[in-house]
Amino acid sequence: MTSSSDRDSSDRAGAAMNVVLVDDSRSSIAHLTGLVQSVPGCAPHPFLSSARALEWCLRHEPDLVLLDHEMPPPDGLAFLEAFRAEHAEVPVVMVTNCTEQALRHAALNLGATDFLNKPVDACEFVARVRNLLKLRRSHLSLCSRSEWLDAEVRRATRSLALRERETILFLSRAAERRDPETGGHLVRMAAYTGLIAEALGLPAAEADLIHAAAPMHDVGKIGIPDHILLKPGPLDPEERRIMQQHPAIGHEILAGSSSVLLQVAAEIAFCHHERYDGSGYPRGLSSDAIPLPGRITALADVFDALTSVRPYKAAWPLDAAYEYVVQNRGGHFDPACVDALLARREDVPAVMAGEETPPAECCARLRCAEFRF
Repeated sequence: MTSSSDRDSSDRAGAAMNVVLVDDSRSSIAHLTGLVQSVPGCAPHPFLSSARALEWCLRHEPDLVLLDHEMPPPDGLAFLEAFRAEHAEVPVVMVTNCTEQALRHAALNLGATDFLNKPVDACEFVARVRNLLKLRRSHLSLCSRSEWLDAEVRRATRSLALRERETILFLSRAAERRDPETGGHLVRMAAYTGLIAEALGLPAAEADLIHAAAPMHDVGKIGIPDHILLKPGPLDPEERRIMQQHPAIGHEILAGSSSVLLQVAAEIAFCHHERYDGSGYPRGLSSDAIPLPGRITALADVFDALTSVRPYKAAWPLDAAYEYVVQNRGGHFDPACVDALLARREDVPAVMAGEETPPAECCARLRCAEFRF
């Protein structure tokens, strides 16, 4: 259980020590308060009512509690049990004239730190308080240091993750620069993968991972000769065969990394041209044999190609693009992914708004092959 003292340790490490005194005897409270005031750096909080003391402790963070046993409800043991439910690390000293071993065992089992017998010896009391508060300060200092180190680790981890994503984006752009028809394709298609993954109900971290890895889907185009990649007209059969090698090339480039992000990117690069009915390439995988990130990216990739201007076509209107993906539901595309995209169709215009495009015209005569998917 995380105690409130642990949560607030960074704020408390250098502050005055709050010492709570609980005793229903006015004379005892006055005596103990005077002794606590003699210890430098202490702020005494005396209570004649254990109920009020407990209420205060549940709303504040004490550093030491000096607790009588024999009091109106809650008595010392009941107070200690309720107190420990909130404050796991704060030292509690039972100050009592009862020497019964059963009481001490019960108090220890409930989390008592130490005992002082009444009547309290002033010298012993001050020494015990100083020692316990010294330990308390050390605990707060360690907690504060731990929280600082934890924050530094989180900051460094975030920095590494951002650099890793930057590396992926830059490599993706390197591939994209060799294929001038794509324009802002990377950003848009990655955004579509995120929408689809979220609508499928994937955990946020998994959806974010797919979104971050998707821009690497076409990195294998680096290995395609310029005369094929940049050819303005249709590809002949041999050129198409060579072009269809880019998923395997992309997988070879990205595979073998210890980075989870690059592992997913390698999977996407290899599988984003597979089709749900098994008619895709390079391995002819079908249905669930295609990893889910590949199925998601396959739809996002084609959907952005349909709705974007390319040198060989105008952008399709959204209704025509939706009709196309629905017609290919269960053929080219995973039905669940199509349904997920349609469920998030209200978010699609915002993704498209990232790039200005001319007025769209539906080119119904264009076939899928002409998009070089």
